[in-house]
Amino acid sequence: MDEEISSAVSYALNKGFQIHPDALEILHKINVSELSQIIKDVVKEKTKQKQFLINEEDFEIYLGIKDDEEHQVEFEILSDPTDKITSAEGVEGYGKLFASRFNKLKQIMSDRPESKKVREIASVKSITKTDDELFVWGLVSDRKSDRKITKITLEDSTGSMEIVVFEGDLKDVADTLLMDQFAMLRIVPAKNGGFFAKEIFLPDIPEHTSNRSKTETYAVFLSDLHVGSKFFMEEELSEFINWISSADPIARKIRFVVVGGDLIDGVGVFPGQEKILNQTTTEGQLQKTFEVLDKIPKHIKVFLISGNHDAGRKALPQPAIPKMYNSELWDRENFFMLGNPSMVSLNGVKVLMYHGQSIDDVVRTTPGVSYDKPAAVMRHFLKARHMSPIYGSRTPIAPETEDMMVIDDVPDIFHSGHVHFVGLDMYKGVLIINSGAWQRQTDFQESVGITPTPGMAIIVNLQTMKVFQKDFRVQESDFIEPKHAEPQQLS
Repeated sequence: MDEEISSAVSYALNKGFQIHPDALEILHKINVSELSQIIKDVVKEKTKQKQFLINEEDFEIYLGIKDDEEHQVEFEILSDPTDKITSAEGVEGYGKLFASRFNKLKQIMSDRPESKKVREIASVKSITKTDDELFVWGLVSDRKSDRKITKITLEDSTGSMEIVVFEGDLKDVADTLLMDQFAMLRIVPAKNGGFFAKEIFLPDIPEHTSNRSKTETYAVFLSDLHVGSKFFMEEELSEFINWISSADPIARKIRFVVVGGDLIDGVGVFPGQEKILNQTTTEGQLQKTFEVLDKIPKHIKVFLISGNHDAGRKALPQPAIPKMYNSELWDRENFFMLGNPSMVSLNGVKVLMYHGQSIDDVVRTTPGVSYDKPAAVMRHFLKARHMSPIYGSRTPIAPETEDMMVIDDVPDIFHSGHVHFVGLDMYKGVLIINSGAWQRQTDFQESVGITPTPGMAIIVNLQTMKVFQKDFRVQESDFIEPKHAEPQQLS
């Protein structure tokens, strides 16, 4: 140990530095294997600052020993489905699920003045002429579009009705309605029977003033590690972890890491998957995940939700990855294993974490959206106030007695992954982040012309909501402010 400390001290002295005696005491507490890198990082950072005395505080901040008042660390888990999952059975179960969805979204819409005029569908269908405004609401059970008109079928607990929407701006809105989402319509009877839509109202989120951290503290957003796949970017992820452990001025202010699911590639997720795995068991993949993430400094809080490749139930909502597959992830004091979706408060900033499986369904059924612009798809979820409105498509939904995919509480940051494309947006004051992946382009992605944007860390200043991205595919890359880096300028 004395030899390693002597070598570290010599390195600093040869670079023109002095070391305070109290700082030497800290060196005796550092793991031998980390000592050389730590002294190099501290020297590099102090050189940038043109300060040539290394003191005790430099090592304390670097190691997270001193969590000084400049960087507030307060967090709270606001919602997590893990302990609330009590799946019902069959048709009765799905009846309860959709009743819960309808009632929750009806409650959200009840804040609108128009809601006082809503009638049940059964009582409206027989009306052929009226001078009164007619309002109905329900879940969209069908949508048929052609060039000139769109026909919407709306359903409530009393029945269903077809409503015609003519070409124009209102038809454009109708064409983006998602199956099974909630909507309220102002309608008028047609002369020859039926009803025409005059206005469409969505639950949507109101204009939102985001909460802010009291101090300049940063959170990093990652997703889709896919550990166990031969395409997993282990070197790049390790470089990221080395960076957040360094004396870099931004890295020193990071106190939270948010991981949006698909920690592992899984086993048997799709046919022929075994051909691209270098870890062939769930336990082996999660053990490797722990070994990589375990290097994150303990003063940084890490929140990890489950995704469709992870161990455990695949249907939404998902509980946290079961502890039986890897207890070390659960037992590490600064790791928090959560279900999908979950919401956490980071220094007062509300972060909604959702892996994003239902992005697939929206892209397949909605004009004008695509995988390479995932933040635009996520806008649809905020407008619908629901993270997986479409039932019966690719995304499996469990028959829970409560619909936990409803967005009851408006977040400050809405974070997803799943599609392996980085996307940023701002919608009514909510910062939307899709944080891409840490898996290189797979053979399948290449065969269908998909070029993902992996290896990027999305960093948010929780005090200003300013967004950075740091590309770890390029060694020693600097901070690159992405297009729309200033949230208030996002459109």
